[in-house]
Amino acid sequence: MSDTRTPPIAEIVNSAMEQTIPVAHRMGVHAEEVRRGYAAATVPAEGNGNHFGVMYAGVLFTVGEILGGAIAVASFDTAAFYPLVKDLRIAFRKPATTAVRAQATLDESEIERVAAEAAANGKADFTLRAVLTDVDGVVVAETEGLYQLRAHG
Repeated sequence: MSDTRTPPIAEIVNSAMEQTIPVAHRMGVHAEEVRRGYAAATVPAEGNGNHFGVMYAGVLFTVGEILGGAIAVASFDTAAFYPLVKDLRIAFRKPATTAVRAQATLDESEIERVAAEAAANGKADFTLRAVLTDVDGVVVAETEGLYQLRAHG
């Protein structure tokens, strides 16, 4: 008898990222934990440095931004809707010299609001805030993204 269980959502996100956002995959961005209303991803320091020995700003931006898609995959009906980013702002707090972990949450009432609005109007916006920390838990950046859940077709 074969195992027909659905793979964990993080595996689905990582596979999709490899195919649809190959630059993020090449950076080593990796979804660690993804579930309804929560996503966490990491990126290594190795290979992602800049001209003065800290993590390149674009890498930090990328690991923070992909959380909107990851949370959407776990929280909404992907057969009916897809996520897109409309705006993202990043605040750099400290230089990152180690691997970085980004985390974001979307509460249940906001998930329900977005799902209902998207079902009624074919699209709905939501804001997602992420915190990026180094291996010692120091906040190196924070993002605030405006995402949209949009109906296919």
